[in-house]
Amino acid sequence: MTISSTSRADYQAFATSHRPDFERWLAELVNIPTVSVDPARAGDVRLCAETARALLQQLGGQAELIETAGHPLVHARLTDNPGWPTVTVYNHLDVQPADGDDWRTDPFQLTIQGDRYIGRGTTDDKGPALTALLGAIAAREAGVPVNIAFLWELEEEIGSHHFEEAISQHRNQLATDAIVVSDTIWVTRGKPSSPAGLRGMQPFRLTLRTATTDLHSGITGGVVRNPLAELMQVVAACVDARTGNVLIPGFYDEVEPLSPAEERAFLESGFSVETFQRDHQVNSLRETRPLEVMRRLWATPTFEVHGVVGGYTGPGVKAAIPPRAEVKLSCRLVPNMTCAATMNRIQSFIAERFPDVEIHPETGLDPFKGRTTGPLADAVRAALRFGFDAEPVFTREGGSIGAVPTMERILGAPVVFLGLSLPEHGYHAPNEFFDWPQANGGIAAFAHFFSSVASLNRDSISSR
Repeated sequence: MTISSTSRADYQAFATSHRPDFERWLAELVNIPTVSVDPARAGDVRLCAETARALLQQLGGQAELIETAGHPLVHARLTDNPGWPTVTVYNHLDVQPADGDDWRTDPFQLTIQGDRYIGRGTTDDKGPALTALLGAIAAREAGVPVNIAFLWELEEEIGSHHFEEAISQHRNQLATDAIVVSDTIWVTRGKPSSPAGLRGMQPFRLTLRTATTDLHSGITGGVVRNPLAELMQVVAACVDARTGNVLIPGFYDEVEPLSPAEERAFLESGFSVETFQRDHQVNSLRETRPLEVMRRLWATPTFEVHGVVGGYTGPGVKAAIPPRAEVKLSCRLVPNMTCAATMNRIQSFIAERFPDVEIHPETGLDPFKGRTTGPLADAVRAALRFGFDAEPVFTREGGSIGAVPTMERILGAPVVFLGLSLPEHGYHAPNEFFDWPQANGGIAAFAHFFSSVASLNRDSISSR
């Protein structure tokens, strides 16, 4: 379909005419189980990369795979006019596992139910990736003078471990003036939101060994040490489980309080405690005051326990004292915090009080402070308003995207966010889905964003 103007009506007509393409492409990608954490799925991950490259080539892009020490990256340029500014769209095509009995459909066979697209990866992040792609094609058909590139990762769900090295080696090839990321979640349907920052994450493990084998609790209990009980004591010393408050001295030192403007943005975001509980199927919360809930979700660091390993876990009770135990934890970090400083505080605190507990830091992701002012932020606001006919807000994002600070630092290009997913879409959850209203509005929003960037000179793009 040829687009005669950059009006909302023309872009929406374009989206409607290309809905069969969107659904066909989404099925091609969703039906490939790109579970990057599973070594047995490495062939599927590569197949998806090759399928994505072929799609981009079919649409006229100059596309190639960038090999890494792990899974490849997909990079493509739809146009490459040296006189135009360049925008790179980042998404990821790898997904979380889809195990468990709660799926009502095959997670790796796209199911279409009316406007709903069900399957692993539909909203995180294959659906938004294809939405941005169609927005780019619409802008190209309308003659918008901007170069649009795509960078699709296949290791985001496992921490982007090889991403930094790969883009460092291919810095010139990936050169761009700006980067837009579509891997974030609105606060609620009907109220577009864009992150003003991302929380980082520092995972780590605690281990303790006190014997070489299981011990009979009747013969040795009361005298020998119990590593499971002791690690529970360590965790209790670090965090108040009832309130979630971290008890480690200095943990909150770098945390900035919300400004009045940020509080207003949070309150105007459309967030509802009741909707949050329903969307995430939560029975009860530590906190129910709306502003405090939002502050804890988006602007406060956390200390969470994810798993305890050790001892007997079968039916009934086996009266044995385990010789070893492990606790898996992580902290979400907010801007101004760093993984290194946070880990130093945790290690010092535990080493002083529990000297034989071993601490094993995992690779972490530093937080990212986003843009809420300047030409690019204005372009995001205008795009969301254009695509969804609603006034957007800037909030903070509780999740982490490791590639974001890496791209801004290495490629020297500012990063903004134009996400499309909703809380009810079920990031990482069973029965994950995306929907056509979000894709339809997103195609128009992306097309408008590219038009806005085309009107900027390159010096102004990087200004805040």
